[in-house]
Amino acid sequence: MRYSRLFLLLMVLASTTASAAERPNILFCFADDWGRYASAYAATDSQPTANSVIKTPNFDRVAQQGVLFTNAFVNAPSCTPCRSALVSGRYFFATGRGAILNGAVWDGSVPSFPLILNDAGYHIGETWKVWSPGTPNDAPFGAGKFAYEKAGGAFNGFSQNVTKLVHQGTPLAAAKEQMYAQVRGNFGAFLEACPEDKPFFYWFGPTNVHRTWVQGSGQALWNINPDSLQGKLPKFLPDVPEIREDFADYLGEAQAFDGGVGVLLEQLKAAGKLDNTIVVISGDHGAPGFPGGKCNLYDFGVGVALAIHWPGQPGGRVVDDFVNLMDLCPTFLEMAGAKLPPGMHGQSLVKLLESDQSGQVDPSRNYVVTGRERHVASARAGNLPYPQRSYRTHDFLYIRNFRPERYPMGDPYAVTDTEAPTAQALTNNTRVAFADMDASPAKAWLVAHRQDEKWKWFYDYAFGKRPGEELYDLKKDPDQIKNVADDPAYAAVKAKLGAQLMDVLTSAGDPRVIGDGETFEKPPFTGPENANAGGKKKAK
Repeated sequence: MRYSRLFLLLMVLASTTASAAERPNILFCFADDWGRYASAYAATDSQPTANSVIKTPNFDRVAQQGVLFTNAFVNAPSCTPCRSALVSGRYFFATGRGAILNGAVWDGSVPSFPLILNDAGYHIGETWKVWSPGTPNDAPFGAGKFAYEKAGGAFNGFSQNVTKLVHQGTPLAAAKEQMYAQVRGNFGAFLEACPEDKPFFYWFGPTNVHRTWVQGSGQALWNINPDSLQGKLPKFLPDVPEIREDFADYLGEAQAFDGGVGVLLEQLKAAGKLDNTIVVISGDHGAPGFPGGKCNLYDFGVGVALAIHWPGQPGGRVVDDFVNLMDLCPTFLEMAGAKLPPGMHGQSLVKLLESDQSGQVDPSRNYVVTGRERHVASARAGNLPYPQRSYRTHDFLYIRNFRPERYPMGDPYAVTDTEAPTAQALTNNTRVAFADMDASPAKAWLVAHRQDEKWKWFYDYAFGKRPGEELYDLKKDPDQIKNVADDPAYAAVKAKLGAQLMDVLTSAGDPRVIGDGETFEKPPFTGPENANAGGKKKAK
């Protein structure tokens, strides 16, 4: 009897060890402020876009081997609340003070998937940004306990550091390699620390696509000719040399991120781990410092790139199902065989990844809800938010602006009809005016041309007040610039989408629509701001 029990115990232990070894590794590459620009999307676009200019061979490789998602959206177009939703699998508004950026607090009352994976036996690690700004920094991932960053963080200032090295006489290729060596060193340290009998989860979170960048770096470092973007910018961006150059610089930083992904893939292959590693690549929201991007609920602000390769599952597919990035939390947990905590709103993507179909795979995934409250606290007097929620389908985008009397990008402050901060200030200091749009050359150009009749519409689009409801017919207006909310021909559509949005928000317990709807209008949500404005984690 004693030997029988011992035999059974050994069998159980052997089974547990085998199942742990068979569980997949997961590599998650998550770029700051990247948006939906990758060359793999050029073939899916219905009109000419910058996706035909940017070159992202490593993202494209993952998409070709796995699944390219055409309708992936973040839950909130702001660093911290987006990431709060992602790590918890909940709508951003259900994460307590994780729902805002400046002044965010993670109190541990909401479970996060990285720590659940750790408890489930995964070796976990992260490099650079996971959850910030907020207190404690990167709390949902152990507040630095699982950081692998000793090789350096110069990659986060890619264009600045490479440009400096080049000016000092270092050849361009060698200067870039110095940045990639840090990526390699940090990931190498993580892999070396991983026990042989454990699967791993690694979060690669560079911040280089977040502003600021070196002006002209897109062409100087990546040979992206700004004029190649002529006729390919969204219609709400002035198609002028200054804006094209700024956009080329943004694409250059996205290409640098893609190069970092390539380094990680090479290391996995060299270590013999690529065939058992799920690779997921995405970003936390749209482009910073451009109209309609970061801090907006238009596609340019909340639409993101997403490619997933799961070895052994059907690949080479393009899937049109709607994905909210909070869906990644239950996806990672299901992939790892870990138990899902209660209270999640996200839905696992595992069935989509196991399918061999393209197009719309799950008919129920036909919409996504996004929203925001507060980004830069001082953007408005009293640290007040700009509350918005949206309901996006294949054919329409409906937006509800709960406080239309406020400025969506923040108060004008020093900008009047006759006066404005200098171009240098608007390019380098986010807070001088309209603080919810990052400082940038594009911002400076728009303010400088605000009285020019030819460009005034673009300025008003970027910074002007908006009505309580917006509705866009995406088949006729893919750039979402003609609001048809007041058109009688769309009255039924507006009513239907508005009701569907409210149903989702009510069932999810959104404080903006539950009770008096004033939760986010009071402290601590309108309390003192965090000193780290704009959402960029400083490199260690």
